[in-house]
Amino acid sequence: MGKLVSTVFVTLDGVYQAPGGPEEDTRGGFEHGGWSFPYADDDFGTFVAESFGRVGAFLLGRRTYDIFASYWPHVTDPADPVAGKLNTLPKYVASTTLTDPEWTGTTVIDGDLADEVTALKERTDGELQVHGSGALVGSLIDLGLLDTLHLLTFPVALGSGFRLFREGAVPTAFRHAGGRITGKGVSIQTYEREGRPSYGSFALPEDA
Repeated sequence: MGKLVSTVFVTLDGVYQAPGGPEEDTRGGFEHGGWSFPYADDDFGTFVAESFGRVGAFLLGRRTYDIFASYWPHVTDPADPVAGKLNTLPKYVASTTLTDPEWTGTTVIDGDLADEVTALKERTDGELQVHGSGALVGSLIDLGLLDTLHLLTFPVALGSGFRLFREGAVPTAFRHAGGRITGKGVSIQTYEREGRPSYGSFALPEDA
């Protein structure tokens, strides 16, 4: 069975919306698109290449799929570590509105998310990777399906935009499994999902 692995870019205040460009996702009047661009460097590129070297298939939300499908099919260099995998490996899109995907190798999943994703994990060799797709990632965490979260935190706060961990999310504990800091200050941390949080108290014991 493959592991379900998510890579998400967030700001210091938890925003995942439109990291890649000004017009990527302007929902809610978001004006800060492209906030990750100034922090790209060789360290960042190394992480991306390592990640895509482990992929067996992709699971994407509808919005991220549309963004990827408008760009990556036009990158035809087979040596490109991202395009080579995205253009040849299976892609699954969680959507109830996409009916006729044009990107080769795309399958729409529109049934029960838990059942569909569990089946995908069972038949995927290598990692079943989710890139971006913040709303989908939140649902996968709530359902207890996500195994690994690569959280890339960029040194910028925006004050608005869609947050990865939204109000009302299912409480979830993670175990830190490693990390690094890029030359431009992006914190790349890997977490394994452990289940529900445990709790305690720092209060002093009452006198007997």
